Amino acid sequence: MQTNHPTTSTRRLPDIRGARRVAIVLSVAGALVLAGAVHAAAQPASKTRVTVIGDSVTASFDYIPAARNYLGKGLDLHSDAVVCRRLVVTSCPFHGSTPPTALQVIGSEGHLLGPVVVINVGYNDWAAVYDVDRVMRALRAAGVRTVVWVTLREAGPYASVYAQSNARIRRADKTWRNSLVLADWNRYSRGKAWFREDGLHLSATGAMGLARFLRPLVLSGAAS
Repeated sequence: MQTNHPTTSTRRLPDIRGARRVAIVLSVAGALVLAGAVHAAAQPASKTRVTVIGDSVTASFDYIPAARNYLGKGLDLHSDAVVCRRLVVTSCPFHGSTPPTALQVIGSEGHLLGPVVVINVGYNDWAAVYDVDRVMRALRAAGVRTVVWVTLREAGPYASVYAQSNARIRRADKTWRNSLVLADWNRYSRGKAWFREDGLHLSATGAMGLARFLRPLVLSGAAS
């Protein structure tokens, strides 16, 4: 019995149209993935929010833009510094208004403060009401991870009062060692010609000095 085998002329070749369609789909998908990766790489990484809460000394950042820009480079920096601010007790009036205390700012801003907060308040306070622990509890409740607390410059007629407040900051540094970073401005600024007549408020050079002093501490907090 003769068996008929298909000849070359009648043998069906593989249908490559499906393979071509698959290759095209894979090529398009790859291009889309690559485009997405390029787009993602082009998007700036989200910046860490850092809030500075201060009084008139820190307000120098508002009129010395170079100092503010230096401190805030690469960060989402928010500065809330006003004349006559106090830490916890009612602030002193200025030009017909009374600014919110540092504690009130923390309560109103809450999680909007970000993970890093700088506290540079106390030149309008007296030591008996300078309640660092109360403010630290409020900051922790607001989700703040790192608090950079700036010591007060012990100069002028109230130098002894500022020294007592600084002692409270240092005690709190031991209590809150996992979240409070002591920024010893009093020591760092000693002997510097950075100040106005009262020895407290900053010249343009002093504002830059404060920004340079704070920046590594803020960056370290943002990275932790």
